[in-house]
Amino acid sequence: MLKGFKTEILPTPEQAIKIRKTLGTCRYLYNLYLASNFEVYEALGKGFFVTAYTFDKYVNHVVKRDLQWIDECGAKARKQALMNAERAFKNYMKGKANRPKFKKKREQKVKAYFPKNNNGDWTIWRHKIQVPTIGKVKLKEKGYLTTNAKVNSGTISYKAGRYYVSVLVEIPDKKSEKPQGEGIGIDLGVKELAIMSNGVIKPNINKTPKVIKLNRKLRREQRRLSRKYESKKKRGEKTAAYSANIEKQVVKIQRIYQTLTNIRVDYENKIISEIMKQEPSFIVLEDLNVRGMMKNRHLSKAIAAQRLSYLRTKLTNKAKEKGIEVRIVDRFYPSSKKCSQCGRIKTNLKLKDRIYHCECGFEIDRDINAAINLKNATEYKIA
Repeated sequence: MLKGFKTEILPTPEQAIKIRKTLGTCRYLYNLYLASNFEVYEALGKGFFVTAYTFDKYVNHVVKRDLQWIDECGAKARKQALMNAERAFKNYMKGKANRPKFKKKREQKVKAYFPKNNNGDWTIWRHKIQVPTIGKVKLKEKGYLTTNAKVNSGTISYKAGRYYVSVLVEIPDKKSEKPQGEGIGIDLGVKELAIMSNGVIKPNINKTPKVIKLNRKLRREQRRLSRKYESKKKRGEKTAAYSANIEKQVVKIQRIYQTLTNIRVDYENKIISEIMKQEPSFIVLEDLNVRGMMKNRHLSKAIAAQRLSYLRTKLTNKAKEKGIEVRIVDRFYPSSKKCSQCGRIKTNLKLKDRIYHCECGFEIDRDINAAINLKNATEYKIA
């Protein structure tokens, strides 16, 4: 079984320069491929495009004559960037995805691909890792990657002033018996992150003092960045040119974003770990329409901060590893309006009604009631 691991690395200044050059070259070729194919697409119509293999030949025989710095990036890393661009463009033509966007330097969404060229590449020690064409790079977290792991390939990325390595490792399949514990229904929401049918409630991490303080700091730093742009415009620069101070401020904002993401990811991992320790025989989730929920401009920011789709994906993957069945209930199932005691449906239930009052005399928290109904649902599909 293949499994991915991601951890931070501490490259030397020379290694950092080489990594940044590789990332920049991959980003340039990705954008160049998209721009060329957009021209072909508009001129000849749907179904016509240049393949990554053909475009790689064009880069080697034509582009590199004027741009010799492209050779500073490994050939396989360049080819992988073009293959990623080709996959994005094909999905766009088939209607599976939106029009691919150009990679921006500040968004830092480019990854440099380093395949295994010989047996010594991607060797892992406790405190370092052998990266092809880069050399031995220090690991910030010692002992996280197993030293005897067989690595197929890896990528290096740069974000918020830090470098990360992601490796694809072959691990033996664990054949464990299917858990026989009681099933769990989980109702994901905005007010509270996860409400379980056994009465456990996981609060919203975004309402904690630490996250609120970081959000305030983020707003302050964003205002400072905006003022730097405005001051350049007032001095007569119409397009707010790049400067070192602006770049420092951008990195400062990126680090705050990264800290917020790390807090949320850590909280999600702890929730999933607690659920797995209970060894439930099945887990029931609701098929939430997150994209539709995001259209509510009053709640879109709060919904995005909850990372509901990420939590569902990670929980599903972890459950499959443990042999736990994940059931997905239809989004139109009346889990909140249905009484978990008598089965009567309350059609006039409003969002402000936090306690569910049924005509049979049963009273319960509406979110716990929804989680119990999800657990007892008979119509579902397996994730």
